[in-house]
Amino acid sequence: MKPAAVRKDAGGGVGGAAFSISCLDIKSFIASLVLLTLIMALWQLHPYQPILAITRSASSSCPLLPPTTTTVASSLSTTTAAAAVPLSNSTAGRAPSTTAARATRPISPPPRLLKDPNKRELRPYGSAAALFVQMGAYRGGPRTFAIVGLASKPAHVFGTPYFKCEWLPNPDPAAAGGGGAPRPVRTKAYKMLPDWGYGRVYSVVIVNCTFPSNPNAGNRGGKLLVHAYYSTASRRYERFVALEEAPGSYDEARFRPPFPYQYLYCGSSLYGNISAPRMREWLAYHAHFFGPSSHFVLHDAGGVSPEVRAVLDPWLKAGRVTLQDIRAQAEYDGYYYNQFLVVNDCLHRYRHAANWTFFFDVDEYIYLPDGRTLEEVLGQLEQYTQFTIEQNPMSSKLCVEDPTKDYSRQWGFEKLVFRNSITGVRRDRKYAIQARNAYATGVHMSQNVYGRTTHNTESLIRYYHYHNSINVMEEPCREFVPKPTNGSTVMFEGVPYVYDDNMKRLAGDIKHFEEVTVGAVYS
Repeated sequence: MKPAAVRKDAGGGVGGAAFSISCLDIKSFIASLVLLTLIMALWQLHPYQPILAITRSASSSCPLLPPTTTTVASSLSTTTAAAAVPLSNSTAGRAPSTTAARATRPISPPPRLLKDPNKRELRPYGSAAALFVQMGAYRGGPRTFAIVGLASKPAHVFGTPYFKCEWLPNPDPAAAGGGGAPRPVRTKAYKMLPDWGYGRVYSVVIVNCTFPSNPNAGNRGGKLLVHAYYSTASRRYERFVALEEAPGSYDEARFRPPFPYQYLYCGSSLYGNISAPRMREWLAYHAHFFGPSSHFVLHDAGGVSPEVRAVLDPWLKAGRVTLQDIRAQAEYDGYYYNQFLVVNDCLHRYRHAANWTFFFDVDEYIYLPDGRTLEEVLGQLEQYTQFTIEQNPMSSKLCVEDPTKDYSRQWGFEKLVFRNSITGVRRDRKYAIQARNAYATGVHMSQNVYGRTTHNTESLIRYYHYHNSINVMEEPCREFVPKPTNGSTVMFEGVPYVYDDNMKRLAGDIKHFEEVTVGAVYS
């Protein structure tokens, strides 16, 4: 029975003190020896501070396991923190390891070094422009995609940023055992800057991703990822999902004729003060001009007031117009309310929506001379991917002096009948394009097309330009001159004008068309 007595006395009794002291001495000696051995081993591998942390965390009780457990846990946490560092060079999603930081924090601040007063430091704060700002991403065909966006102009003018594309397919549910992780498909991207150097802080960038074959041939769906690199001299990049296709959503038939429309209009940014009467006249005229198999895409950059919206609503309800709110573009300083960005997004968004896509402004009216039809004209131009359109510049304030006329009841193109007669000068042209053969576009024409372009269209198609008349909120007739006779000219502000009533003679038909199509739009 002495062992029991020994255990009792070792628990703190007075009698049997010899046995109690002997046990404690042995255990203390073993614990000290183990702890000293660990400290000496770790002294060679770690800074002094972690050893002190281990020493402080060690239990003062008799068992020897707590110090060992604490040391193992510390090692595991350090290993975990090291493993959590991303293997890629992407800057997205990185966070410092608090465990590692706590482990390497010095016990006291390092001695201050004397700074060289001639050694200057540069301290960056914030970012002046984004590496890439995505507006849209679209499939352009079975194996090609287009990502439309903005990027820092100085970076692309003076630097060497570039892009890579990656298709990450969805897992195949029919594969045995899940089939494992699907293998991504990668390709180097081709970038285009279609704004002709007009960009400001931001420039338009079109990223074209063309794969060797359809990456979603099995129609399982997947994600298109873009790697945007800061420069060729650095491996630093940003990785983002540009587009995602749901399983079963790929339909190759939509890339082949027949397309939903014959003609599509891609409008530039609508900004500033827009005249509701002029907008009404422009839309009614071109809805009649292009016919029922046409569609208009307008972009509101702050110019669609409640009055203008009231004019558009009947056409929106009739399905003839799509109005997109692009006011968010104001955050990014580009050329003319990001005009180049808007037309390129429209090009790719509706690339396979129509046979021909037209680009011109809302103070410009397409006109066919000599009574031709649009089908006849485009039949002659079918062999071209793109054709440009010559301008007829009109006065936006000069009207015929006639006291018997109530000009306030006439439409703008009905009373603005004086055309600038100067010839032999280069004027801006507008254009139409077979969008499926274009990779990027501009405001006045595209320089990134597959196929031929023609400019010899003066006898086939033209456009009347009432410059800035869309922004005149009051009566446009502000100056009056007598009607010239026998083709004579009228000098106004140093410019010769001739009388041209081609558009005026169409006004009656347009008004009737509007009334039977959408009713009384604006009184």
